[in-house]
Amino acid sequence: MMDIPVALSTTASGAVVGLVLGLVGGGGSILAVPLLIYWVGIASPHVAIGTGAIAVSLSALGNVAGHARAGNVKWRCAGVFASAGVVGAVAGSVVAKAMDGQKLLALFGMLMVVVGLMMLRKRSGEGDPDVRLSKATARKLLPMLIAIGAAVGLLSGFFGIGGGFLIVPGLMYATGMPLTLAIGTSLVAVAAFGAATATSYAVSGWIDWPIAGVFVLGGLLGGIAGVTLGKNLAARKRVMNIIFAALVIVVGIYVVARGLAPLIGET
Repeated sequence: MMDIPVALSTTASGAVVGLVLGLVGGGGSILAVPLLIYWVGIASPHVAIGTGAIAVSLSALGNVAGHARAGNVKWRCAGVFASAGVVGAVAGSVVAKAMDGQKLLALFGMLMVVVGLMMLRKRSGEGDPDVRLSKATARKLLPMLIAIGAAVGLLSGFFGIGGGFLIVPGLMYATGMPLTLAIGTSLVAVAAFGAATATSYAVSGWIDWPIAGVFVLGGLLGGIAGVTLGKNLAARKRVMNIIFAALVIVVGIYVVARGLAPLIGET
């Protein structure tokens, strides 16, 4: 049975991720692994990544319905992108599982710094809202959707993250769709990539199922609060994005330092 302190810290960690996702959207799930390791106390980076992947997948899946009702999901584009990405995610997770956990953690921290810097940039919301994958557009859209989907899926599986910060610009570049549609469509891929990564880690026995369940529960509670708070702070979303980006960079630097420390000590 899970200790009460562990259950509380896991719930709180999930709530933090859910709150951030509700406030600023994509990118919040990148905090899952550091929280699971340094707050919850999971010793193995591999177990933290596998456990976090479940939360990433379910969080994205829970948000797809709302975007679908709003007409913000291009299902054909999402299907091709996600299918190609799942293959990449499985391949990426296999490579990651073969790596030393501390080296993987250091690389994860470096990724966090890059993600934080990317979040500081303003993204244009312009594009063609009527873009669709059809027989007429397949020759142009399919190669880009497959290639970019596979590449993003590879990174997603390797680091055990949703990859929304890459999927959104990837979809915009591949299809020319506007930001709003790219965000809604990306959630299908995030859910698929997270599920593929989690399945790969589950096969290897690297998922803490009780912690995953409590973490997801905390994420749902935090997500509800985040969406409500986000509506009230909508006018300050740019400021919130900057604050969150700075947090991701700082945490990333900390993760790099912690990941490299044991490796430096071995030399």
